Amino acid sequence: MCDLVARTGRHLQRYEDGRRLVAGCIPFRYRDIKDEQKKLVEVLMINSQSGPGLLFPKGGWENDETVEEAAAREAIEEAGVRGDLVKLLGFYDFKSKQPEGMCRAAVFALHVKEELASWPEQSTRQRSWLTVPEAAERSRHPWMQEALVTGFSAWLENWSNGGGCVDRSER
Repeated sequence: MCDLVARTGRHLQRYEDGRRLVAGCIPFRYRDIKDEQKKLVEVLMINSQSGPGLLFPKGGWENDETVEEAAAREAIEEAGVRGDLVKLLGFYDFKSKQPEGMCRAAVFALHVKEELASWPEQSTRQRSWLTVPEAAERSRHPWMQEALVTGFSAWLENWSNGGGCVDRSER
C-alpha cells in the first residue's frame, strides 16, 4: 500500500487566457553501455489510462504550488519517481479531451534519483524505460513527441555534447 495520495479534483487548478495550466516532466536516467565507457540516456514513460501509446507524467498545476512543485508531484503520483528538475524545456499547447479544451503544459527535464516501490497510481500505471528514439515512436500525443525531440533532445545534446551518450567521467 502506498502512503502517498494523489491530488484529485479541479477546484485548485490554474487557468490563464482560457487555458488550463499543467506541469509535467520527462524523467531520465543514465544506463551503462556494456563494454564501453559511455552511458546511454533513457527516458521514463507511463501507460495511458484512456488508450494506446505512452505518456510523460503531467497534470494540473494548482494554485497552492509552484510549477516546479507541480511537475515533481506529478512525477511521484503518476510514475513513482523522484529526482532533480534540471531544466524547463518549454511550454507546449494542446487540446484536452476534458471540458477545459485548451491546455498549456510546462515541461521539465527530471533527472531521476529514486524509483519508488509504491506510488499513488501504481494500480493503473506501468513504467517503461526507453531510449529517446523508442520514446518518440511510442509517444501517444504529438505535443509530447515535440517536447521530447525539440525540447529534451536539443537540451541534452547541448548539455552533454554527446547526442545522448555521455562519457562516464562527465556524470
